[in-house]
Amino acid sequence: MKPETRKRGDFRHFHPITTRWMDNDAYGHVNNVVYYSWFDTVVNQFLIANGVLDVERSPVIGLVVETQCNYFASVAFPDQVTAGMRVTRLGNASVRYEVGIFRNADDSAAASGHFVHVYVDRDTRRPATIPDPMRALLQTVLVEGDPS
Repeated sequence: MKPETRKRGDFRHFHPITTRWMDNDAYGHVNNVVYYSWFDTVVNQFLIANGVLDVERSPVIGLVVETQCNYFASVAFPDQVTAGMRVTRLGNASVRYEVGIFRNADDSAAASGHFVHVYVDRDTRRPATIPDPMRALLQTVLVEGDPS
């Protein structure tokens, strides 16, 4: 099954990202590993900027247990990137984030994918309920009924 590219309108939160010279690989485009860094950046920026995650002190932290990315168009320095993010599944202790990477002013994603956080107690690393303030925030970017 061929994956479908996403449009900007499919996402609920956006974060601009500046590409760097070092992001390009020997083939002249951004290396695939950088996209996963962008996924982490847009999600954690959203959580931190909205006051529901303190990376040094929050009693509950999210561990990535699954990740995937599809590539549709090349991105290269000095392109400007916007990462779009939404939540497509919100469980008791887990959340599935979907991310679209948009090059310059393009409406179609150059890449899109997802990752799943399982929230755990910082000390025991055992699954923990997503705290109410975080859950409320995640619900603001939740897209229900999406087939993906």
